[in-house]
Amino acid sequence: MNNSETSQNAIAYFRSPHTIRERCNFIFNLALSDQLQHFRYHPEKLEFVANFVVDNIIKNYPDLNVPFHSRWRHFEVGNIPRIQTLQKQLNSLSVIKQTQAKLDLAIISVLLDAGAGEKWYYQEPETGLIWQRSEGLAVASYQMFCQGMFSSDPESPFQADAVGLIHLTESQLATGFQVNQNNPLTGIKGRLELLQKLGETLYNYPHLFGENNPRPGKLADYFLTQTPDNQLSAVTVLTTILEGLGEIWPGRLTLNHVNLGDVWYYPGLEALDSQYPFVPFHKLSQWLTYSLLEPLQDLGLKIIDLEQLTGLAEYRNGGLCLDLGLLELKDPSLSEKLHKPDSSVIIEWRSLTIIILDQMAEIIRQKLNLTPLEFPLVKILQGGTWNAGREIAKQRRFDSSPPLKLDSDGTVF
Repeated sequence: MNNSETSQNAIAYFRSPHTIRERCNFIFNLALSDQLQHFRYHPEKLEFVANFVVDNIIKNYPDLNVPFHSRWRHFEVGNIPRIQTLQKQLNSLSVIKQTQAKLDLAIISVLLDAGAGEKWYYQEPETGLIWQRSEGLAVASYQMFCQGMFSSDPESPFQADAVGLIHLTESQLATGFQVNQNNPLTGIKGRLELLQKLGETLYNYPHLFGENNPRPGKLADYFLTQTPDNQLSAVTVLTTILEGLGEIWPGRLTLNHVNLGDVWYYPGLEALDSQYPFVPFHKLSQWLTYSLLEPLQDLGLKIIDLEQLTGLAEYRNGGLCLDLGLLELKDPSLSEKLHKPDSSVIIEWRSLTIIILDQMAEIIRQKLNLTPLEFPLVKILQGGTWNAGREIAKQRRFDSSPPLKLDSDGTVF
């Protein structure tokens, strides 16, 4: 096998959710024997944390009818019918064009969804209500989408296209997010560059995004070609996103000039793989996958292999484990320092979170008497661990910030 074939195999390997679990599990096993540099794991607290999540699920969804953990939940914040309002605007379009518009919105909004910081807020024009963090970013991006900010065609505002994205300016984005001296948003430049890079990248994959003035939402057409029996694998959605959007992520590891995305070097993995001692997480790409599934279901596709995707290695799920003592920092002073995504402390934290979410999911299903098919991980996240992580953060810190300080450029968390 030549070097190019080896690289191609490695690229496919690091795009697989199976690899996320495999690599994270190796790091988790180091924690079991207390060989990690930064964390101790306290398995005796796993059931306590699972019970805390179960209480959250029952409080938030007493009938256990939990929707997917996806961007669409944030669009519904405050029980305001934003999606129904959008649907009315789209009703005159064909079903496939409606799906394209929804995928455009979901993809743009997820790419804008990295942590907003503690100070930023968004005041919704129609309601006067103030939203922060993920909900604020969702409502703001929804408003910008409906205003046609990502479209180059004034006659078709409800779309995001390559020309519109490439010509987006920092001033437009800042205005859309209501950013000013007193209302700063973390990583505004990084977000702009991500959308502009998306616009450029769309041209490189016409089979995914269309030929003329391509759109992210044209993935709907591509997925229809992948489903002769009307069944679409969630893994296909993820690997397609990783192929089509991989180039947009800045400053990442590359193999054979291919950007690997949310994949990081960790020295502790050299014992497992001296050539590629990397661990993948694909947090934003899996969050995006989860957020595309509902519009694709509305198109009549049956989603399969949902259980193969992983939990999300982000600071609410990870913060839950750290705040409730399931994980313990060996050096408590690390909670006062700023950490970049490629730091070993963040990589260990995220790796442990992935495996703990799987373990917690088993306990939660047993307690609720539900099967993995009835209650997949994407529902446990929603019910669930993400809300529980935010709730405990609010109890512990006045600004609801995570227990570790993240130096975010707006493209990882």
